[in-house]
Amino acid sequence: MNFKIGIGYDIHRLVKGRKLYLGGVLIPYSKGLLGHSDGDVLIHAVCDALLGAAGLCDIGEMFPDTDQRYKNIRSSILLAKVGAALKQKGVKVGNIDAVIIAQEPKLTGFKKDIAVSLSKILKVKAQNISVKAKTNEGLDASGDSRAIACYAVATLKKGD
Repeated sequence: MNFKIGIGYDIHRLVKGRKLYLGGVLIPYSKGLLGHSDGDVLIHAVCDALLGAAGLCDIGEMFPDTDQRYKNIRSSILLAKVGAALKQKGVKVGNIDAVIIAQEPKLTGFKKDIAVSLSKILKVKAQNISVKAKTNEGLDASGDSRAIACYAVATLKKGD
């Protein structure tokens, strides 16, 4: 079977007065991620991984922060649009592997919900999505709770 692989990365600053969304799931926390959209770093990294694997543009080109249509938009809507672009190109998601880097909040109890959320948005089996959460052991912006970052890898296969 012929697979394509893509990688994505994103980081956003944590600020008061915003809701925290990761993978389309609302996470109870005193801060949220600053961004033109809802700042969902996990979805942004996944979008870039999928777009890269498909040989398409990146998330910033597809949904520019200069376009007011995307101001405060839920990133789950952006991911659904990426999924539609993949379908149009004749490819399907094989799997997604993501690592969220956050000192706070603790995400262990949310990883399954996040995988299910991503699977529903992309219309793939939740078992094909892996979500891990790591701290940065107090190092850098993620480690001292000023930001949350995410890395994602995705494979695509020819549509059936």
